[in-house]
Amino acid sequence: MIGIVVVSHSSALADAAVALASEMTDPENRPVIKVAAGLDDKTFGTDAAAVSEAISEADSGDGVLVLLDLGSAVLSAEMALEFLDPELAGRVRLSSAPLVEGLVGAAVAAGAGADLGSAAAEAEQGLTAKTQHLGHGDGGTGKGGPEEGADGAPAEPRPESVGGERTHDEHVVELAVTAPHGLHARPAARFVRTVGAHHGVEVRVCNLDTGSGPVDGRSLTGLATLDAREGHTIEVTAAGATAADLLQELSALAGTGFGDLADPALAVAQPGAATSGATTSGTATSGATTSGAGPRSGSREISRPPEKGPTFGLEAAMGPVVRGDATASLVDYRAGDVEAELRALDEAVTRSRGELADLIDRATARLGPGEAGVFDAHLAILEDPAFQNPVRDGILAGQAAPQAVLTRTTELRAQFEGLADSYQRARGEDVTSVGERLLRALGGAEADGAHGPGVLVVRELDPATAVLLDPSETLGVITLGGAATAHGVLLARARGLPVLTGAAPARDVKEGTLVALDVRSGRLVVDPDPGVRSEFEALLAERAEARDRMMAAAGEPAITLDGHHVLVKANVASVADASLAARSGADGSGLVRTEALFGDRSTAPTVAEQVAAFERIAEQLAGGTITIRTWDVGGDKPLPFHPQEPEANPFLGVRGLRAFRDDPRPLVDQLEAICRVAREQPVRVMFPMVATVDEVDWALARLDEAAGRLPDGRPDGLEVGIMIEVPAAALRPEALTTLLDFVSVGSNDLVQYTLAAERGNPALGDLADAADPAVLQLIHDTVTGVADGVQVCLCGDAASDPDLALLLVGLGVSELSAAAAAVPAVKDVLRRARLVDLQDLAARALRAESAAEVRALLQT
Repeated sequence: MIGIVVVSHSSALADAAVALASEMTDPENRPVIKVAAGLDDKTFGTDAAAVSEAISEADSGDGVLVLLDLGSAVLSAEMALEFLDPELAGRVRLSSAPLVEGLVGAAVAAGAGADLGSAAAEAEQGLTAKTQHLGHGDGGTGKGGPEEGADGAPAEPRPESVGGERTHDEHVVELAVTAPHGLHARPAARFVRTVGAHHGVEVRVCNLDTGSGPVDGRSLTGLATLDAREGHTIEVTAAGATAADLLQELSALAGTGFGDLADPALAVAQPGAATSGATTSGTATSGATTSGAGPRSGSREISRPPEKGPTFGLEAAMGPVVRGDATASLVDYRAGDVEAELRALDEAVTRSRGELADLIDRATARLGPGEAGVFDAHLAILEDPAFQNPVRDGILAGQAAPQAVLTRTTELRAQFEGLADSYQRARGEDVTSVGERLLRALGGAEADGAHGPGVLVVRELDPATAVLLDPSETLGVITLGGAATAHGVLLARARGLPVLTGAAPARDVKEGTLVALDVRSGRLVVDPDPGVRSEFEALLAERAEARDRMMAAAGEPAITLDGHHVLVKANVASVADASLAARSGADGSGLVRTEALFGDRSTAPTVAEQVAAFERIAEQLAGGTITIRTWDVGGDKPLPFHPQEPEANPFLGVRGLRAFRDDPRPLVDQLEAICRVAREQPVRVMFPMVATVDEVDWALARLDEAAGRLPDGRPDGLEVGIMIEVPAAALRPEALTTLLDFVSVGSNDLVQYTLAAERGNPALGDLADAADPAVLQLIHDTVTGVADGVQVCLCGDAASDPDLALLLVGLGVSELSAAAAAVPAVKDVLRRARLVDLQDLAARALRAESAAEVRALLQT
């Protein structure tokens, strides 16, 4: 059995996580779990020597899985491998899985007989169930879209008769879920342990109420993704020598609420009897368009709207095209008979498996285990029978191996693209990446990283390609399709490479053709003439100089040429974010997202836990004020420990402050924590989603209630504000702010409510622009309409756009809170501007007729 090592800064945290995992595993089949946590019982930190010792103690020869929390834990674990004998180090896997969920999943899987790879995969899927449960766009019913299998890929569509035609040795049982909290982690772990005791039995599970599944009955995360709640019925299908005995054991277990009911008599619903045999171009991701102005002097220019959001680095390139199409190597492919094609597939799978293993090692060394985790996912897709078996079936039916691979890849990709969440839809590119790897192997193409110098043109930028690109040779990347949130795009941009996405008209550009691209303006010029070449050369030189200047001055204040000081703070959702903000020169935090800070909690954090978290963030941003937003729940921000009833339109429902009117206890506890921190640190508190004076009064009353728990009451230095996110608040700011110290415009929500354009809907990307004159007018009305002495700040994506930042300051916003990485660029543009000019710019923008006209003004 494999061993597990937990590496954490806190010994208390590690011990508690191990205790939780132990509670969910069978004492007789429990893996060895060792802890390397804290420098001592009271001091936070990690020690490479202790990690090395723990790995040695956990090793039984079957491999060791190492789970980590953050920061130096990763570095200590990597250093520990250098202390080990190479043979032992070779069977150690460092995992980027979430510590608690990953440990529970890995421990249960190991206890059920999983090998190192399977246990690691189970750990990596630790957040899948939580994400799927909380991410439904249909109010959490589990009926909002295609379900995912245990490996994170979409499950096969469920037939009318679950499981389809059954063989004579299959057994089926329907089991009622009677536990109050459904088939959550603990009962699911008991289910997996029971199945794990029956070796050689294949088990599939479906949720008959939601239609989700089937999933592997040996997968803890797979069961969790079924979202089986109290009152639901699951169908379990088992095949193998002891299948009937297993289903009897599971029926008995279900009678106890899968172990969650102290009194089995509470299980009022009766499980069904087991039976045998067969039974029932708007943005950078939307594509390029041909410029109406026509080509310039023989050049072909493709004009696209600029990408919105933070812009830092060169984000431009010029060089010869290098084609990276996977299908190019298949031009001369000659198919053989069925046996030859199956052999070719096996060889391609073997080669791809080796490439991915090598990628995992190289990505871990270069980027850390977090980014290397994507290649573990690729390996899981490659090995998944749901991927390989249909390919083999296609070959047996007469397809050539490449055709069969392409067919299955397209099918799986389509399933991902049918998911409701845009980020999950983008994960279809991972499936495509695996398919293209197989195609390259079948065609005998060079492995990843063999591209020559120039600008790489690919259909989509997969992570494997991105991580191996050499910035000294690859000057930039153009993708013909794909999303800006794709793993590969994010990896490449994180490494400083300019990536222009969705430039479909570049499809026919031939190898070696000179191209010039500018990500900020969305401009792509094919075969530029000498004048355009000179223009881009000057642009690249200017941006290189600017990049160096920004970083050198990141810690300096943002003061305009005529002496106006603008605070540029950072939005943070974790202590790590606060650390990055400090390194980026942020003047504090204008938004601490508490719902994200504690979003992984199934129970509400205590006052003491919140105090500790807020203090750590304040310490990272020493000297800067932090603005703590109270729980912002609802819409696309569910909070596990504060469940809400499903709503037809959650964005116009019980959001933000409204979510605590019936039960204010979590809010009052949080306000108490904020008051306690404010006695020692510069802190502000702000309430989200406020639209009426009554809501302001109610929020202030809750603050007084919380402050009353302290012997000295509300701290004198604690400033209080609200977010201006809805037009109602922006239209009458004075009435709402007479008792406040500040307001902060939430640009993301203000845009979507003003323009009736959901911010997460890519089809409305062009419309949902903070540069729209209507949005700017509301910001102007807020600045000019607040009560005397009330400061107007702004947090959200608009503050991260340097061009928009200038406009916002011209409108009268006195403080900006941007993404941490954007802080140096925002500060830089402000230092090179005059307030009087920005005020003139703002006046002209308010008279503009469209966001496009405003954007044009920003470029003059």
